[in-house]
Amino acid sequence: MFKRTLILSAFLVSPAMADTGGTLNPEEMTMGRVMENIRRGKPDMTTCAAGYLITKSGRHEMARELFEVCAEAGYSGAMTWMSQLDNNGLGGEYNPEAAAEWDRKAAESGDPVGKFNYGIDLMRGHGVAQDETRGRQLVDEAAEDGLKIARRLKAADYDLDEVTPDADNWKYAPAF
Repeated sequence: MFKRTLILSAFLVSPAMADTGGTLNPEEMTMGRVMENIRRGKPDMTTCAAGYLITKSGRHEMARELFEVCAEAGYSGAMTWMSQLDNNGLGGEYNPEAAAEWDRKAAESGDPVGKFNYGIDLMRGHGVAQDETRGRQLVDEAAEDGLKIARRLKAADYDLDEVTPDADNWKYAPAF
């Protein structure tokens, strides 16, 4: 009887059963956990990818918070999403200069979408000084990287109406 009581006592106070002050069942694959990771400055691939769902669900301010941390950590996909948010005034002001800057950073990191987007920015002079030659070079690089829309634009002799709806023409018109 004494032996059984001793074993039971040892089990009850074992480290596995001790309360360490942690969370017994922490959130793992929830929006709360994603944003906790971001607010702690701990972006990872899975956390950053969750930004797609967040922005597509219309929570643009939250998406902006997430994508900015991820972009600053070097995730080029987050850079292109920051551009999308800035270029469309989602979760913040419409800011073509900031959008072009995010596209430039993504392009410089080697991201084909970043190259394509920054190439278009340069061709239009939208958010950045116009440089059609350099813009076409970047579109060509994106096409060489396998980006289908870049190949489509190149095949259309760089006619921007091929890849953007005419409903956006107001946005790209000269400001003077």
